[in-house]
Amino acid sequence: MAMDIERMLAQRLTRRTVVGVLAGSTATLVLAACADDDDDDTAPVAEESDDDEPDEEPEVDDEEEEEEEEEEIEEDHDDDPMEEDDDHEEDEVEDVDDHDDEDEMDDHDEDEDVEAEVIVDDVIDYHLAPDGRWDGPFGSVTMQLHMGWVDGEEVTFIRTDASDEDFATEEGLVYVPLMANALDEPGSHSELYIFENGHEDQRPVMSSSPADGENFSPAFRIHICRNGDMMDEPLTSEQAIMDANDAGDIDLEETDIIVNYPVITWPGGQIPVDEDKVEALGGGQLIEDPDLDGGQVTLKLHQCYPGSRYIITDTSALPMAPMMGAGEAGASGLLIEARAVAPITIFLNGLEGTGAMGFQPGIFNANAGDLAWSPFWEHFAAEWVNEDEAVAVTSQRQLDELVEAGDLTLYGGVPDTDPDTFVVNCSVPILAPVTWEPPEED
Repeated sequence: MAMDIERMLAQRLTRRTVVGVLAGSTATLVLAACADDDDDDTAPVAEESDDDEPDEEPEVDDEEEEEEEEEEIEEDHDDDPMEEDDDHEEDEVEDVDDHDDEDEMDDHDEDEDVEAEVIVDDVIDYHLAPDGRWDGPFGSVTMQLHMGWVDGEEVTFIRTDASDEDFATEEGLVYVPLMANALDEPGSHSELYIFENGHEDQRPVMSSSPADGENFSPAFRIHICRNGDMMDEPLTSEQAIMDANDAGDIDLEETDIIVNYPVITWPGGQIPVDEDKVEALGGGQLIEDPDLDGGQVTLKLHQCYPGSRYIITDTSALPMAPMMGAGEAGASGLLIEARAVAPITIFLNGLEGTGAMGFQPGIFNANAGDLAWSPFWEHFAAEWVNEDEAVAVTSQRQLDELVEAGDLTLYGGVPDTDPDTFVVNCSVPILAPVTWEPPEED
């Protein structure tokens, strides 16, 4: 299903105009930060030369000659030790530097996670690699599990991102200003009610869950619930909250805060557990069933460029949800029109690796925390025109150049959906360098 490259690029730019501008700025900053330091720290050393001897030596008396000889001896004595000391000091500095480098390497070898940065406070534990626990090319992350209600029944969820900087800082979430654009697209977000006071057993209430399939979005708009008197019983549904508000029992405050709270279990279902743990997608995105009593859940942890470790929780492409081992969230597809998304590109062929389809890791336009980033990933797929010419692609800029040159064919979504894209909810709780290395040529 190859299509004209210029037309694909035009469609892609139409969908991602705002994100592309931000991504370009981010890329420029990254390149500037990573530029080689051309400054030469080594100062030039002047070469010493002996003075030319005169053809004829002037006559001096014995007393003057002895004084000159004594001065020459003192000068030689002063100069030589200084030169030796300088050389010795340089050797010592080099030795110390070498020793420090060896120590840093030893530390890196002993702890592969030394460069990782946890950016979501609800992370309890993580491993960047399988570490012999399974054959699949993914690590794991254990996160705090929160309890809630939807339509009077229990749900559990995790918390990862927020569109409001103050709220994100207070709750230990990733600040994602792009998510605020969901407010401009009706239906792209669900409603979440949190309580400042009330019944002692009160939990947050959601307006929908993955059980609603095409009508669910994990992007929630927060509403604050307050009441003057303690409630006789907790409120467990959106309708109960509306009734209590109409009766004057509670006060509702609608905020402009959008959060990404992926749902893990819901009435009649949950994100599947991958029993085999061999493939990135496989049978599910959970390592094991959620620990409801302990309040935690462990998910697969994947890697992509430039340096993100991400999880997969749900997708707007409902037919693909079982293949991804994720929940259904059809309404999140409207986040594309809201421009609350950012691009992710996976590879359909080329170099074998840890990516979703068994090839190299995917390409993201920025890292979590950058202004161009969003956990709601607009999905693209790249295919090498000549697979024998495949190379490791490590940045959005390199990817764009290869597409423009005709080396890669870019599909909106996947070949079967092109040119239409879809959303995959891929939060990033941890930043860490990509550890995948291209396979060696035979």
